[in-house]
Amino acid sequence: MGPKGNSLVDKGVYMHMKRWLTGIIAAPFLIYMIWVGPRWLFYLFLFVVAIITLAEFYSMAPLHLPKLVQWFSYLIGLMLFIIFAIKQDLLTPIIIWLWAIIPMTFYMLTHPLPDERWIADMGRAVLGPIYICLPIAMLILIDMRPDGNIWIFFLLIVIFTNDTGALYSGKLFGRHKLYEAVSPNKTWEGAVGGLISSFIAAAIFLYFSSIHGQMLDIFILVLLLSVMAQVGDLVESMLKRVYGIKDSGRILPGHGGMLDRIDALLFSIPVLYVYLTWTI
Repeated sequence: MGPKGNSLVDKGVYMHMKRWLTGIIAAPFLIYMIWVGPRWLFYLFLFVVAIITLAEFYSMAPLHLPKLVQWFSYLIGLMLFIIFAIKQDLLTPIIIWLWAIIPMTFYMLTHPLPDERWIADMGRAVLGPIYICLPIAMLILIDMRPDGNIWIFFLLIVIFTNDTGALYSGKLFGRHKLYEAVSPNKTWEGAVGGLISSFIAAAIFLYFSSIHGQMLDIFILVLLLSVMAQVGDLVESMLKRVYGIKDSGRILPGHGGMLDRIDALLFSIPVLYVYLTWTI
C-alpha cells in the first residue's frame, strides 16, 4: 500500500476515533438527563436538539428560507414542547396547522407572483418541523408513561446499536448494495448486521431492566425499530445527495451534524410511541 493508501487508512481510523470519543463523552450526560435529571431540564434539552436539527435541515439547501419563516417554525416548535410537557397534547393538531398556514401565508403576502421555487420553499418549511420536531417531542410523551425513561434507554440502545452494527458489518462483509441510488456505501450485509446487533442489544437490556413484554411483541418491536431506523438513515442520505453535501453540520465530531446522528431516531420514535400507546 502506497503513501496515499496509508493516508486514507489513517484518516479512516482518525474519524472512527472521533466518532467513539464523541459517544463516550456524550453518554454520561445522556444517562444523567434521562435517568435522574430534572424532567424540565430533559425536555429543554430535547427542544434544543430539535431546534439545532431543524436549523441544519433548513440550511441544507443553497437558498435558505427567510429568517422570519424559520423563527416562526422554532417558536411553534417551542409551543409543541410546552403543550406536551403540560400534558395538553390534544392541542397538537393546532400546532401542525400553524406550521402549515404561517409559511404559506407569508409567501402569499411577500411573493405573489408565480414561482416554483417558492412552492418548494413552502414545502420545506412545513416538512421540517413535522419531520424533526414532532418525533423528538414524542419522547416527552414516552417519558411520561410507566417506566418511560427506561423505554427511552431501550430505544437509544436498539437504534445506536443498529447504527454501529450496520456500519461495521457493512465494512467487513458488505458486498451487495442496499440502495445504491441513495447511498452507495450501504449494503444488505450491513443492514442485516445492524438488525442482528439490535436484537442482541435488546435481549441483554431487557434481561437486566425492569421493563418486560411478550416475547413476540418485543421481537416485532425491535424489528420495526431497526427497519425504520435504516429507512430514516436512507432518507437523510437522500436529502444530502439532493443538496450535494456530505454532512448536515459539524456540531458532533466524527458524526457530522445533529441530523446525521439522530436521523434513524426520527423514524423510530413514533414506532415506540404507538407500541406503548397500544400495549401499556
